[in-house]
Amino acid sequence: MDYDFIVVGAGSAGAAVANRLSANPAHKVLLLEAGAADNPWTRLPVGSAKLLANPAANWLYSAEPDANTNGRRLAVPRGKLLGGSSAINGNAFVRGQAQDFDTWAQLGNTGWSYEDVLPVFKRMESWQGGGDDRYRGRDGPVTVTDPPPATPLFEALIKAAGEVGIRHNPDYNGAAQDGIVMSQATIANGWRMSTARCYLDPARKRSNLHIVTGVHTEAVLLDGRRCVGVRWSAGGKTHEARSARDVVISAGTINSPQLLELSGIGQPERLRALGLTVKHDLPGVGENLRDHYAPRTRWRVGVKGVTYNDTARGLGMVKQALRWALFRDGLLASVGAPMRAFVFSREGLAAPDLLLGWVPMLTEPAPLGRKIARETGFTCYAHVMRPESKGSIHVTSADARTPPAIRFNFLSAPVDAELTVKAVRIAQSIMRARAMAPFKLTEQAPGPERTTDEDIIAWVKATAETTYHPVGTCKMGIDPMAVVDPKLRVHGIQGLRVADASIMPTLTSGNTNAPSIMIGERVADLILKL
Repeated sequence: MDYDFIVVGAGSAGAAVANRLSANPAHKVLLLEAGAADNPWTRLPVGSAKLLANPAANWLYSAEPDANTNGRRLAVPRGKLLGGSSAINGNAFVRGQAQDFDTWAQLGNTGWSYEDVLPVFKRMESWQGGGDDRYRGRDGPVTVTDPPPATPLFEALIKAAGEVGIRHNPDYNGAAQDGIVMSQATIANGWRMSTARCYLDPARKRSNLHIVTGVHTEAVLLDGRRCVGVRWSAGGKTHEARSARDVVISAGTINSPQLLELSGIGQPERLRALGLTVKHDLPGVGENLRDHYAPRTRWRVGVKGVTYNDTARGLGMVKQALRWALFRDGLLASVGAPMRAFVFSREGLAAPDLLLGWVPMLTEPAPLGRKIARETGFTCYAHVMRPESKGSIHVTSADARTPPAIRFNFLSAPVDAELTVKAVRIAQSIMRARAMAPFKLTEQAPGPERTTDEDIIAWVKATAETTYHPVGTCKMGIDPMAVVDPKLRVHGIQGLRVADASIMPTLTSGNTNAPSIMIGERVADLILKL
């Protein structure tokens, strides 16, 4: 089993890598994926609700208990099927702001400035909205749509935000990010646009692309300081494949550092303690973990018929299904958070630093995740976009099937707590604006009784979750803690690269699916020297 390229992981980045590398019929490419080839629920945008508790489609990771989560184990869902997390996410398409990528470049990552990555973002999208073509692409593989504010609730939120000084911005992926707007979506004609659909489906029939699903990658194979292949298990048997040029690990922020450590690449003392043979000392593996820690403010609505709590329960869900079948819209074709606002924590900032997102329903716990609550209301989450708190992900066993330990260390940087409080207070100010008065809102959480910063932080620690955007554990850079260089080559190892959200030196300003796809596109360019 000899190949030119082996790609481990067929998620947001890996699917793009496999597509681009196999476009040349002279390249023989192997793509390995732990999960299944498909699941019918991934095709519907809201199908993720059926998959968040399904081990066949989700790794079902959880974080270690932490003082700043009040000892709770936070869920860390990660896609485990073709398309990876793009097949189970909330479908929001957010590139991030120019400052994110310029910061990467300023850290020594040549070729990753906004000017460098903008052409890649444009190439990968087929944007269906208006705006300036200097920033948007029209004929890429990923269809991105621009849903209108089609309900009175969303229209009122735009007005309410304007009353507290937040402008309406029709294209946050354009010239500037700040403002409130409906979420741009990887949804087209009611269907989810995962990377499985957009990158792998067009490439499946290529004779030079071999896609293998249902495998568990155990290690990359090293010959001295060169990576020469991959070992995996499937059906009780062990398999190996050799690569003549590059192995690209695109297993995601949790699994990519895990695979490096299982292969003997990481912190020597940690590896030896688990009985792993040290092949290469690389102290940054598994460090620099970041995610968005987001409290969910909850609001009861005093009028009926304006949220999915009234229009999507019982017979209402039947009507939603008919609406999707006939018109390809409604709840089943919706973004997880259909409206968002990128806002400033204070005057004088060059770019927004906080994110608010609205979900037009209240949910409650259920045996297999969450369900739509009987009570009428909606949710607004609020968080810091570029947190300074950093955690880690490390293996706890030499057994490749043992989940690694995920430690977020949220709010360990004092500025994150300060800005989280500001984000919550801005959300409250919008909800209390005059334009929202017709909806007769009642604040459920954090609640009017929590008035001090200390009260709000205590509530955050007791209730906040992540927004499922882990990054950074195979950080790109030129400093001693960097894992890959600006060409995404693992420091000190030839023929081995990492390309997924784990290489991000810092969190991007918003959802991480779009920049992860961009990273997959970018590594293919670097390999092919385009």
